[in-house]
Amino acid sequence: MANPLPDTGTPAPPHTLPPLILHPFTDQAGSAQFLENSKASLMLSGLLPSSGLTEEELSERVLRSRYLEIRMLYFLGKDLARWIEQCVESVERTHDLANEGIRAQSFADLLTAHTPPAVQEKLRGWGVYDYGSIFTRALGLYTSFALPPEFELLSREFVLNYHRYADYLFACYQQLRGFTTLDPARYPFELYGSGEYSRILENQWGAS
Repeated sequence: MANPLPDTGTPAPPHTLPPLILHPFTDQAGSAQFLENSKASLMLSGLLPSSGLTEEELSERVLRSRYLEIRMLYFLGKDLARWIEQCVESVERTHDLANEGIRAQSFADLLTAHTPPAVQEKLRGWGVYDYGSIFTRALGLYTSFALPPEFELLSREFVLNYHRYADYLFACYQQLRGFTTLDPARYPFELYGSGEYSRILENQWGAS
């Protein structure tokens, strides 16, 4: 359902998109809990000592770890969806682009499948390499739940295999309507952590 922009024979000027700002989605205590629960998979596989925990207790920890992953991805998806909404508004205000068939799905595709090189480089600098899958699943989950789902409301099967469900949820979202694919060279944007962006704003305000 994706369509490339028509080739007019002359290079179109770049349209700089709003910056993508990502907020921390867990605190220090949450990170420690996530790390502790994540060890359970290694314990079940025999790669770490079980520390006296039963197989049932380890399985429960694995389940809780996956649920924490779902929550973290949901809040990441919230940041991504906010950015996509800002991008749509930016294009709608630009007369030359208003009728190009650029939809929310265009920016989701740009983010997950045609990530600009500068953004790729920054993500790798943060230690994030499989960003396409991470963003895909984050958007899939966020576009499917109005609020972070409670643990008790999710089936064990969904929690353990959420990544597969999230992939298909994103695919369904992308197929809701036709959209134009975007050239990353023509639609650049910056990526910031929320703390980093706040410092940039403070420096700008201090210089004004």
